[in-house]
Amino acid sequence: MRLLHTSDWHLGQSLHNFERHYEHQRFLDWLLDAIVAEQADALLIAGDIYDNANPSSASQKQLYQFLRRAKERAPQLNLIIVAGNHDSPGRLDAPGPLLEAHGTRVIGAVQRNAEGEIEVESLVLPLTGRDGEVAAWCLAVPFLRPGDVPRVVSEEGADPYLAGIALLYRQAFELAQARRQEGQAIIAMGHCHMVDGQMSSDSERRIVIGGTEMLPAGIFDPAIAYAALGHLHLAQSVGKQQHIRYCGSPLPLSFAEVNYPHQILRIDLDGATVREITPVPVPRAVELLRVPSRPAPPAQVLEELAALSPPEAPAEQQPFLEVRVLLEQPEPGLRARIEAALDGKHVRLAKIETSSAARASSIDKQVMTLDQLEKLKPDDIFRQLYEQRFGNEAPADQLSAFAELMQP
Repeated sequence: MRLLHTSDWHLGQSLHNFERHYEHQRFLDWLLDAIVAEQADALLIAGDIYDNANPSSASQKQLYQFLRRAKERAPQLNLIIVAGNHDSPGRLDAPGPLLEAHGTRVIGAVQRNAEGEIEVESLVLPLTGRDGEVAAWCLAVPFLRPGDVPRVVSEEGADPYLAGIALLYRQAFELAQARRQEGQAIIAMGHCHMVDGQMSSDSERRIVIGGTEMLPAGIFDPAIAYAALGHLHLAQSVGKQQHIRYCGSPLPLSFAEVNYPHQILRIDLDGATVREITPVPVPRAVELLRVPSRPAPPAQVLEELAALSPPEAPAEQQPFLEVRVLLEQPEPGLRARIEAALDGKHVRLAKIETSSAARASSIDKQVMTLDQLEKLKPDDIFRQLYEQRFGNEAPADQLSAFAELMQP
């Protein structure tokens, strides 16, 4: 059996106010071709389908068109979606009965029966092969909030939320174990931050609930053949366990992700075990440029921008540009000079990132008491912040302009 693992599409995401519908559509079109070319039996989408809990109608239409086309081109395809922390569980679940009639199973939230007990059965889904026979079982677990997990009376000092997550996975695994036949694999899905997982500094929303941020790999029973995870945008395995994987996001969702290996993962099963895990690179529809490669003084930045010569392209295909400037002092006209240098060039200026090489000043080296803070005047704070940012004393004209600003 062959699985494709993807996650973190973030449909509807914009990059510094530039919408990215074109890029997402190019990825979805490519993914349809990949499903056919790879002769996939199942597509696992491990959360963060949308970028926010209230996606636009265009983003929802984009998803539903993809699901319809996927089933048209690969009628045998098992298609399973679980919600991520960016998704609205209810919004994903609402069209569930209709989608299931067309072969797509969506798990937005953990379901409970009339007695308030978790319906573990709804999380354990069969995966069928081309012959229509069950070949594997999937523990389709969405992003879990405290109300989604069983209540556990844990040992003193233990986190009840973490213990509840572990118990829910164990209950789902035990049910799958009871149902599986010889030669059938058990696959887990989850949307979470695992211990030792490397996250993007700019685009991932930290998951912190009740003081718990990262989950141990031990929540997955050793008999689970593969764990398909979502949330972290960098493709990676968890610790040294190659069968517990983040596939990463298919698009760079911030400039920090420019050099990430954007991909989906192909998992080949041999009976109840994994035979091979293969990255399938996702082509990039729109380039992200960082100029310069490292922050540089304004003169060098303007020189490199003037040398840019991207080919002519429609607006939605033009590269996104982050300009990285190293400042020694304030540059009030910086944006206008950058925009002038880019005039007529086929790029989209998304971000101007400024930084300085200044050493931390004494304001960072000690904690000030309330009495000390009370004695500081506005111009004292301005002087210290200027020195902290630029590494030298504020010039007279800056102090004069600040004093004028503070006048009633």
